[in-house]
Amino acid sequence: MSRNKVLVVDDESGVRFGIRDFLEQHGYEIEEAESCQDAQHLFRTSRPDIVIADYMLPDGTALDLLPRLKEIDAGIPLLVLTAHGSIDLAVRAIKEGAEQFLTKPLELPTLLVILQRLLQKQRNYHKQLASKSRQVRQAIDPFIGTSAAIRNLADQARKILSTESPVLILGETGTGKGVLARWLHDNSPRADEAFVDLNCAGLTRELLETELFGHEKGAFTSATASKQGLFEVAHRGTIFLDEVGDVDLQIQPKLLKVLEEKRFRRVGDVRDRQVDVRLIAATHQDIGQLVREKRFRDDLYFRISTIPLSFPALRDRIEDIPTMAQYLLNKVSADLGRGELRLDQGCIRALQAYSWPGNIRELRNVIERAVLLSDQKNITLNDLHFDGHTQVGAPFLDSRLTLQELEKQHIERVLQEEQGRVEKAAKRLGIPRSSLYQKIKKHQIQSSKV
Repeated sequence: MSRNKVLVVDDESGVRFGIRDFLEQHGYEIEEAESCQDAQHLFRTSRPDIVIADYMLPDGTALDLLPRLKEIDAGIPLLVLTAHGSIDLAVRAIKEGAEQFLTKPLELPTLLVILQRLLQKQRNYHKQLASKSRQVRQAIDPFIGTSAAIRNLADQARKILSTESPVLILGETGTGKGVLARWLHDNSPRADEAFVDLNCAGLTRELLETELFGHEKGAFTSATASKQGLFEVAHRGTIFLDEVGDVDLQIQPKLLKVLEEKRFRRVGDVRDRQVDVRLIAATHQDIGQLVREKRFRDDLYFRISTIPLSFPALRDRIEDIPTMAQYLLNKVSADLGRGELRLDQGCIRALQAYSWPGNIRELRNVIERAVLLSDQKNITLNDLHFDGHTQVGAPFLDSRLTLQELEKQHIERVLQEEQGRVEKAAKRLGIPRSSLYQKIKKHQIQSSKV
């Protein structure tokens, strides 16, 4: 991640040099401008963390510049310098939104203390927002369960927490890709910065472009004011693009430019803007097939898939379903003030026998519906309903089956769906091929199934 950046605005080169030389020794990155116009341009494109501006400039004053900068980004503090300070001028500057009013000759150690204080204030503010966002979302643990598939995913995810490379999360709808993306952010060095997410599915090219990159006033008929894009909002943090396979082909080159050059342009603007974000993308589609069909750029695919993670479907880790279901039951019952609830064995067997096309999202819906329809402490088979009317257990199993019998049925079904290919079936089940052979022998599964 980049160093703290300061924009110094002063028409005296000696003053700019003195501030630059001192602050660079203390780890700051410096941008310089000589006028209001230059400052406004650099403010848009270089994204400083703080602005230090002389009061008198060739084309205006710092108080003329201040509202223009606030219109672009009201969250960046501005310090005003002047060789002819007065109480009235200081009061005006503070009222207009300046953070500090300092007189020349400038005491550089004092300036350093002020910068450190303001930056710490900003960091604390962003930490509070990030913490509040995490509490509001109350995202579930993405690694609930003990199956080999979910443990392998957890191991891979933990290994990449400190990296800045893009991540591509693959998996069916409802498996928890968004939860994993949030977990990666919350446990990364960017955890105290913004996490911004956007589902790209169904968005028109125009809407997606302005959502991601923003637009300038007058860029199109309804653009009555300038708008920040999500990449600007996510500066220094993480942006999560769900269903990235749906991104329009005309938008993909701009997305690639952000990833490779950390630069982009708002719609209707001619100037590049710098941004520092980490991208996490997700899709339920076979994105490799989209590349082969020329519906997704291969260069963008290679860039976003630097670190691929595959989220297993719920039906491929049935041993995790009891733990996951009870976890969701605890959350739902707590939200509804129902106290401690339990799932009986018949209910658990039914949940494990179902194929869960909607994965964890569907499981939560079924659990929540069961809690709402039951007034008992134990959730039973009769409380489970799918699509609001069908009993989950009834069409899929005899509730008198043991877990061993359910396991046999599930293995037979997966082998049949994979046309007897043991390696593919083992991958879906989240177990080693040797373990699947042992289970085939243990359950005496007929060779016709294999």
